[in-house]
Amino acid sequence: QVQLVESGGGLVQAGGSLRLSCAAFGSIFRINTMGWSRQAAGKQRELVARAFSGGSTQYLDSVKGRFTISRDDAKNTVYLQMNSLKPEDIAVYYCYAGIRREAAGGLYEYWGQGTQVTVSS
Repeated sequence: QVQLVESGGGLVQAGGSLRLSCAAFGSIFRINTMGWSRQAAGKQRELVARAFSGGSTQYLDSVKGRFTISRDDAKNTVYLQMNSLKPEDIAVYYCYAGIRREAAGGLYEYWGQGTQVTVSS
């Protein structure tokens, strides 16, 4: 199986920054889209950002200009740089990746374990 391991969450003051990392391990033929979602207590999960294999990116409107997604394909890793953090960013952040494990195989979606981001006001 493929495993995604997240790190970088924590507590930060409003206006501060955090950088989340997520690395994929296992038998991987190719990674397509990598991205991040988040879920705040009592709310639905929402897509925060994603990076397509072709290089394009997409962001949730509320994080545009503050968050930056990037990926290092050589390391099977995706990052989320979060600046100007606000209390409304408080959530558990989950990374995901669409992965083919073999050339003739299908695409499957894998998820990280989640990392808590807390912002104090």
